[in-house]
This record gives sequence, C-alpha cells and structure tokens, in this order.
Amino acid sequence: MSHTPISIEGRRRDLGDGFVVRRLLPHLQARHVGPFVFFDQMGPASFGEDTGMDVRPHPHIGLATVTWLFRGAIRHRDSLGSNVDIHPGDVNWMTAGRGIVHSERTPPDERHHGQDLHGIQVWVALPKAFEEVEPEFHHHGAADLPCVESAGARLTVIAGDAFGQTSPVKVFAPMFFVEARLDAGASITLPEQHAEWGAYVVEGHATLGDLDIPALGMGVQFGGTAPVLTARERSLVMLFGGAPLDGERHLWWNFVSSSKDRIEQAKADWSAQRMGTVPGDDSEYIPLPEY
Repeated sequence: MSHTPISIEGRRRDLGDGFVVRRLLPHLQARHVGPFVFFDQMGPASFGEDTGMDVRPHPHIGLATVTWLFRGAIRHRDSLGSNVDIHPGDVNWMTAGRGIVHSERTPPDERHHGQDLHGIQVWVALPKAFEEVEPEFHHHGAADLPCVESAGARLTVIAGDAFGQTSPVKVFAPMFFVEARLDAGASITLPEQHAEWGAYVVEGHATLGDLDIPALGMGVQFGGTAPVLTARERSLVMLFGGAPLDGERHLWWNFVSSSKDRIEQAKADWSAQRMGTVPGDDSEYIPLPEY
C-alpha cells in the first residue's frame, strides 16, 4: 500500500436506457479504502417525461449502502417495509447485515415531469462481528447533518466523524464520508484520526498532496500523514475513508462477505427467493446473474 496518493480512474458502465454510472471502486490499485468497497457515480443523466430509473428489487448481505444525491430524487423501498424518497442533501443508509432486499426507482411525480439525476452510491463493508446483524434502514434529512465552513470550504459530514463533527448516521467502524464544496485555492487537511483516505472530484480540479486530480478522477492514500486537498478551481469533492478493514472481503454481484461460503449461501437463497420481498414493489425482481 502506498503512503503517497495514487490515482484511480473510473470505468463507465451503461445500466440500460442510457443510464450511465462511473465505477471507481473496487479497483486493482485499491480494492477498498477504509471500509469503502464500492464507489459509483450515478449519472448525470436526464430522463424525459414518463421515464426514469428503475432498479428492480435485488438483495444485499454484509454491507451498508449509502446514497447521496446532487440532483433528482430516488424512491427507496425495502423488505423491512421502508418507503422513502431521497432528495439532494438527505442521506439514506441501509444496513444489509444478514440480508435485505430493496428497489430504487424514480418517484411518480418526477417520472411524470422528467428529471435530471446525479449522485453517488457507496457500499461500506461491515466489520466481521457485524456482518450478520439484523438489517436496518435509516433516513436523515439535510438539516440533521453537521456542516463546517471555513476558509473557502463548506463540508457536510454525511457519515462518520470528520473535521470536529460526527454525523447522526449509525456506523459500525471508524470512517468518514463528506461532501466538500471548495472555492478556488481553498485547502483542507483530510481527517487525521483516520488511516486511509480518498477524494473523488465530481466537478472542478484539485490536488491531493502532489497528485493532480481532474474532474471525475480519484486519489487515495493508505497510511502516512493525512494528505492535504487543494482546489485548483471551484470544486465539488467527495471525501471518504477510515480505519483499514479487518481482513479482505469477497464481492460477488450485490453480496459482500469475509466468507466465500456465505456468498454461496446468499446466491442459493436468492435463487430460491428466500430473502424476502419488497412491499408495494413485489411483482418483479432482478434474477441471480449467471456469471
């Protein structure tokens, strides 16, 4: 692992109907950063009238999913009975634990009028001691999240602890997930209490230590001194990281676990439809992939 920042390039993936994601993690140079094992930028995408995003019901184990939007809205439903719309500035944290099923769709009003959708979705691996916890879902409105403003930077602490603030979102290990809006020339030191750091430039241009990061680029650092992020122009940057994972994780489709056998069990359970259904959205689902 490098104690100096390294560059991560994303891969574009079309999920259908012109909806494109940019996948940054996992990567050959960084399978995970802190507990973050998956990092996608959704869109930006524009949907016409009576169209939208439709991610049919699908399962997860061993992780927590976090959704953060810049534009648009998504309706989250899950097998616990949750039914919540998320908008920019809100955070949805879903702990899969031993297993949960959920769907993500454009809400009816936005679908009727058409909308732009742009955001970030990450997966946070649960520590081994919590991989099989009972599933939970928590929604926090924008007003609940702490913000820090100083020297040309506005920082929203989405989850974990950073910059002297702690988010109300329930987490299971030391971590941080922060939206940073920076004026040109603004500099911040990433949270020194953590041991692994990442920065993804959504818009603008920045440097992480000596590493140049253009828009849609990511820099990560493992250990050493906490790096300094500097905006070369007005920028929107997602900051993330935390303590190193307590061992490697296996990722297969939507499943994350420290045990390959547990992944196989989840595959069998989903194939046999033993993981539950989503109330109000139970007429279809995503089958287990054949790969």
